[in-house]
Amino acid sequence: MGVRPVTGVHPRTGADRWPCQHRGMLIVGVLALVVAAVAALCLWRSLRRELSVAPARPLDFDTAVRAAEAVIAAEAADPEVRPESHGRLLSHGSRTGRAVLLLHGYTLAPDQYDELAEEFFDRGYNVWVPRAPQHGTVDLRAHHRVQADELTTYAAQALAVAEGLGDEVGVVGISGGAVLAAWLAQVPGTVVRRLLLLSPFFGPDRRQTPAFAVRPLIMLYGRSILPDRVTSRGYSLAAVTQYLSIARTLPKPPRRTGLRTAAVAISPLDGVVDLGAAERVPRRIADANAIPLQVCTLPEALGVGHNTLNLTALGADGPELRRLYIALYEGEPLPGPFPYRVGGVAPLNTGGA
Repeated sequence: MGVRPVTGVHPRTGADRWPCQHRGMLIVGVLALVVAAVAALCLWRSLRRELSVAPARPLDFDTAVRAAEAVIAAEAADPEVRPESHGRLLSHGSRTGRAVLLLHGYTLAPDQYDELAEEFFDRGYNVWVPRAPQHGTVDLRAHHRVQADELTTYAAQALAVAEGLGDEVGVVGISGGAVLAAWLAQVPGTVVRRLLLLSPFFGPDRRQTPAFAVRPLIMLYGRSILPDRVTSRGYSLAAVTQYLSIARTLPKPPRRTGLRTAAVAISPLDGVVDLGAAERVPRRIADANAIPLQVCTLPEALGVGHNTLNLTALGADGPELRRLYIALYEGEPLPGPFPYRVGGVAPLNTGGA
């Protein structure tokens, strides 16, 4: 009795055919792709639902101060948190007319804002600079484990504290913190009235990651379908996709929320963010609120890259840039001639104030 062939041609007809094993592998492969696609769609819809949460209830001044001090005290008692990375509360001792929430960037900590926080405080603001979860620890890889839901919870709780510190509340965010700032400015019932976004990470630099690859990256790395990878900058793909997933949940079209001023500062030397999206996303938010968007582009000669808060490295230009950031945040005329390209973008929606 002959052996039945598994490759080549059919023993009777001579016709070319796929071997049984190959057909089986093909069917399994197709089914795997279908299952992966359905799972990715379900995960995407689930992610959008779980991030659609409102900020925490606001606090009065004394309760807000106690809440901030309790956070800082817990960090001081935690040996895993680096001392220089504790949250910062700059308070005038009573509720002020203006309070600002400062949200630091991915891999960094509240000390990123030290100079700008002092500038706001000197101008009469109460200032809250909280530490993001999994950041500022002695374990320098802890931020790899950060999750989108804990980031949005952190941002919402921080805003509740800031709301208790002043009558008018605004948010400044840098990089991943700018994504959280934009998210806070768009949740229903928000109290955010002023918004300044520095190097906002609404998408990765397209020279590094094309736009069509962002959603698959969020699915594969953000949901741990693939094992984590760390870039040459020390960025965990599992972590940065958490910020990108939050950016993807911003409402389209944006909501009208009572925002009064909106501004963006970017550097042409930034090799991390999609500079087009850095302007496009906040402009849509500004348009929805019928306000202009101020866009500041730092000159290449300053040598500032992604970290547009690296003011100490600027030397004599540092104080000037701090004043510029304050003016952008407040929507006020710029104090004196600045060697930076600053332009107001008129709102597309001009109906009503």
